[in-house]
Amino acid sequence: MSLHAHARAVLTAWRAPTAEEEVLREEFLQHVHAYEDAMWRECAPGHLTATTAVVSHDGERVLLTLHPKAGMWLPMGGHCERDDPSLDAVALREATEESGIPGLRLLPGPLALDRHRVWCHPPYSHHLDVEYGAVAPADVEAVISDESLDLRWFPIDEIPELSDEATRRLARRARDAMRSA
Repeated sequence: MSLHAHARAVLTAWRAPTAEEEVLREEFLQHVHAYEDAMWRECAPGHLTATTAVVSHDGERVLLTLHPKAGMWLPMGGHCERDDPSLDAVALREATEESGIPGLRLLPGPLALDRHRVWCHPPYSHHLDVEYGAVAPADVEAVISDESLDLRWFPIDEIPELSDEATRRLARRARDAMRSA
């Protein structure tokens, strides 16, 4: 199954927890149907991406990166690559690369959807973000990557103001998914 077909299947099967995300799910599906290159950053109107909230082994903290372009504390995430077999694989690859933490355990997902403006194609385009959660092993140290200005653990209920509501929502959902797994 191609990554494009996998994304279509995931978005078709996913049950949105909010009316707003149901609208996004339908828009993401329409985008995937309309653009054969919907998975790749070359798709100018927008492209699917995967984001992962990495939570501590006890579910109390979330690892966030200080994103150099956005200037905000955000979860790990990024673009699909040609050899990625699934959105789950994109989410896990990006989280591992950006956190430097081996052995992350991806939670069943997606947990959320988000669309946000980016500058991949000036003046702008959109990331159609399929969001996941992952659990870090106990006693691991995160290693900052070249894609980040900083990397820190924050209590899930104390994510800094220099973030956004989508980050807070994903962190809470990842904690809740971990606790119910």
